[in-house]
Amino acid sequence: MSTQSQNRLSASSLALLAVAFVFAVIVSNQLLKGLRFDLTENRLYTLSAGTERMLRNIDEPINLYFYFSDQATEGIPSLRDYADRVREMLEEFEDTNRNKLRLSVIDPLPFSEDEDRAARFGLQGVQLGLAPDSIYMGLAGTNSVGDEEIIAFFQPDKEAFLEYDIAKLVSTLANPERAAVGLVSGVPMTGRFDPQTQRMEPSWMVYQQAQQLFEIRDLGSSFDKVPEDLGLLWIVQPKNLSNATQYAIDQFVMRGGKVLIFVDPVAAVDAMPTEGMPQGMPPLGQGSDLPALFAGWGIEFTSQQVVADAQLALPVNTGLGGRPTRHYGYLGVPSANMNDSDIVTAELSTINLAMAGGLKLAEESAANLEPLLMSSMSSSLIPASRFSFLPNPASLQDGFVPGHEPFVMAARISGTLPSAFPDGFPEPPSAGDNDETEHLAESTEPANLIVVTDVDMLSDSLWVRVQRFFGQQVASAFASNGAFVANAIESLAGSADLIGVRSRGSFARPFTKVDELRVAAEARFRETEQRLQSELAETERRLGELQSSREDTGGLLPTDEQQAEIDRFIDQRASIRKDLRAVQRGLDQDIENLGRTLKIINIGLVPLLLTLTTLFVLWRRRRKESL
Repeated sequence: MSTQSQNRLSASSLALLAVAFVFAVIVSNQLLKGLRFDLTENRLYTLSAGTERMLRNIDEPINLYFYFSDQATEGIPSLRDYADRVREMLEEFEDTNRNKLRLSVIDPLPFSEDEDRAARFGLQGVQLGLAPDSIYMGLAGTNSVGDEEIIAFFQPDKEAFLEYDIAKLVSTLANPERAAVGLVSGVPMTGRFDPQTQRMEPSWMVYQQAQQLFEIRDLGSSFDKVPEDLGLLWIVQPKNLSNATQYAIDQFVMRGGKVLIFVDPVAAVDAMPTEGMPQGMPPLGQGSDLPALFAGWGIEFTSQQVVADAQLALPVNTGLGGRPTRHYGYLGVPSANMNDSDIVTAELSTINLAMAGGLKLAEESAANLEPLLMSSMSSSLIPASRFSFLPNPASLQDGFVPGHEPFVMAARISGTLPSAFPDGFPEPPSAGDNDETEHLAESTEPANLIVVTDVDMLSDSLWVRVQRFFGQQVASAFASNGAFVANAIESLAGSADLIGVRSRGSFARPFTKVDELRVAAEARFRETEQRLQSELAETERRLGELQSSREDTGGLLPTDEQQAEIDRFIDQRASIRKDLRAVQRGLDQDIENLGRTLKIINIGLVPLLLTLTTLFVLWRRRRKESL
């Protein structure tokens, strides 16, 4: 074959390859449209299963209007990148159910009708940098009955909540009627008048959050029937409930009603002043229980004991000077001690508890218990009475012996439950009471309860900081207590699709190894401290015996034997204090050594191994080429 023929063949082959490449690109764009791989650890760029179920169950058309000032943000690349992220998420929503969900992307130019409509929706125009016009980046949604929901402005620092915010908007439009929840509370969650300050105390943030999501009805603490349109009871710190009220709750559960219960062996938030209390001591927290209902349903709650945990203990300021002391009753429960397979706790971060109790099923119970929150293996039960007068939380460490088994502090109870009142109504009906509702001896369908053994976790101090900013309350959560409560109510109320989406907003990686080092060092420190106190008491006793045995009891100067004993103790005390300082330094030193080792591995060893591997691969390739 001539050179000219070869050139023609080569040119033809290149042309065919070019055509084939273009054809392959066109075909792949059509066939593989929307195909992507999410390699992030928590699949942050993939719609959760709950979102997909919610979108597929939409019955009526929903219109979404994404207003983004495209032209006005040409000089703000960071904001444009986030706008692309928002638009791609909205397109994922639309692709999941194109029949019912319609997306429109609108650039609201200044002085245009689109800008006027964005303003009427309530979207927020923001002045950024040197841009002369306000910038819009918000979402408005409407349904077939005229309801409207908006996200005023997509803040880039809330990217972790992006999917949840959009899913919540769509879910609200798809189901405009909020679930009704009956509140039975023995503490002032809804706010109260403080006679000392002569002011109204605000409602708890967890209650305010629940109000935004559900219709909360305060039932008080005395009633003989649960309204028929309620599907969920939220019971908090129940105290001295009458038999009629307990019977109403029991029969509500027997008929398929859901219940979220918060009890507590020592509720610090429910303070009760006690006469004769030492000056400066905090008031005694009251306990709460549902003994009749729990016993009838086969639930055992340790109302007289508190779960103490050396590993999960939180540091608290005692006001005694020095550094904070770890309080074995105040626990920070990490995600590792939560049930990651339950929609209530899946992927939540830390939940803070205070003096929680233990929970389990009775041996004869036929129900199922699914733990939600658990203590660590370094935990044990301490009598609740030890928390009554506790000037120094470090005293909880005295004689503490871990039980080497976790305790359940919150759980989901399910299954067929027997009535706690097998003989029917516990009190004779009042005159004129014609209520002929049939008594149920067991639940007509599998029950679904969530029981939490701590009430303090609902208080603002354990999970959220609330500040006033230009007359508005600004809440900043530092724990997942609020998300846990909202998840639990949503789960029991039946709208569980958004649970997994909410959970993706929190991320925490507790340093479990550091916690173990700290617990071990504290145990050594406490043991040495107790030995010092024991030596001190023994020496003082010995000095007292020497003093009483002296013949010249009126002498002011110590005898040679007393002086020798004092000198020996001073030397021994100095040695033990040196040991104490060494233990304290050892705690920090162990943690620093761990950090130094990780730095060496990440900064030095890993790059070195990658370099050696690359050089070895290049050497092998060149060796093959030379052969």
